[in-house]
Amino acid sequence: MRSVRARAALGATVVVAVALIGAGLAVLLVLRANLTDQAALQAEVAAREVAGQLALDVPVHQLDLPDAEEHPVQVTDEDGRLVAVSKDLVAITGTGTDRVEPQASAVPTSAGTGTDDDGSGDRHGGEDRGDDDGNGSIPARGEVSTDDPDFTNGTATVDEGTADYRFASVSATTGAGVTLTVHAGAPLATEQKAVGSVRRAMLTGLPVMLLIVAAVTWLMTRRALRPVEGIRAEMSAITASADLSRRVPEPGSRDEIARLARTTNETLTALEASVDRQRRFVADASHELRSPIASLRTQLEVGAAHPELLDVPGAVTDTVRLQALAADLLLLARLDAGERPGSTRLDMGALVHEEVSQRTGDRIPVSASVPPSEPLEVTGSRSQLARIIGNLLDNAERHAESSVAVTVYTERGSVVVAVGDDGPGVPEPERERIFERFVRLDDARSRDEGGAGLGLAIARDVARRHQGTLTVTRSPEGGARFELRLPARPDPGR
Repeated sequence: MRSVRARAALGATVVVAVALIGAGLAVLLVLRANLTDQAALQAEVAAREVAGQLALDVPVHQLDLPDAEEHPVQVTDEDGRLVAVSKDLVAITGTGTDRVEPQASAVPTSAGTGTDDDGSGDRHGGEDRGDDDGNGSIPARGEVSTDDPDFTNGTATVDEGTADYRFASVSATTGAGVTLTVHAGAPLATEQKAVGSVRRAMLTGLPVMLLIVAAVTWLMTRRALRPVEGIRAEMSAITASADLSRRVPEPGSRDEIARLARTTNETLTALEASVDRQRRFVADASHELRSPIASLRTQLEVGAAHPELLDVPGAVTDTVRLQALAADLLLLARLDAGERPGSTRLDMGALVHEEVSQRTGDRIPVSASVPPSEPLEVTGSRSQLARIIGNLLDNAERHAESSVAVTVYTERGSVVVAVGDDGPGVPEPERERIFERFVRLDDARSRDEGGAGLGLAIARDVARRHQGTLTVTRSPEGGARFELRLPARPDPGR
């Protein structure tokens, strides 16, 4: 399934189906157990009623047995022989015996230990003496077992009708010391009817419930994903038109989809800015390259027509400028491509001394102040960090009047390289704009004296790649003060 709505609806339906089936089975099991326990209790009551009669020495043929259809009863002796059974009981299973006809047994048929010769059931000539020895003692009586009865399930057939029953077995001891077992049953028809009704209701309601769950989930998912479809359609239109100024619709809710729309618009804004910056970069680069190339071509064409008029120094100057501009553009392209700086261990003091010592032909001498014993180590690319220092010194030389100073020191876990001059400085509103590419202030627009406006942009990009910062403030001499801050490399010895 490729549709999120379909997968969500199917998943919700499966989960609800499993939950309903589990809950339904639990309800059926609990209902069946409760109704079965009720039937067992009824069977136990019926069995104890008959057992109580036996304990009172009621003869087995005179037992008051309940209706066989409601409570089928069997009475067996210690040898398992059937001595009494409910009337109209045709067949039975699940009790001590499946017989339904009483068998010959040694169980007495009267309250005494036997019968008299005249069949009256009274060994003393029919007179109730109240005792055996004339001393007024009470005749012995039996007892009913207080142990929990044994329960079994079985069937009983009464008048050609067969039904399921729950049987309870209770033991009773007569006054003569004879132990008999009463098996009494209670019908399970109520339990079966109730469980069947609940089962049918569940089987009927489950498909309907699942259809409702699937439909509601489908509709709710469709409604929830409608903004996503709007975002997708707008993104598709933006891709087709290449118009990055368009934005996707943002729903008024505060859920994940609204956050997705806002994040998408933020990405489009950043992408639009990046594309605009790239377009300006290409246009500015083309403009900057056009001038030296045109100048160089003019000089070469004049030299070809009139060799005596060829300005070789000017051609060399334009070539060097063209070469420097191409190198700057290549470095910016590598930085934009995400080139990572190296991990070389560098001493910024030594690097500053090296860069300053190479500037012997500068218009203004550069003074360097580096602590001799202070650790000034950082991690990064030697060539790129040297490029930052060189660009900062070039910028200071271009604008300074009489002095350029470089200071290296540590401050709060950072190594700071500060380059200051006594020139006109940078106006505060322009202190961030000068780090943009191809930006030159009004007093530095001359291409003969100024650069292409890439030096400070390259310096800041390289500083950021090294987890550092590059800012400009006012120097104590009144000019500009550029501060390069780089994370200091931890000293293993400390």
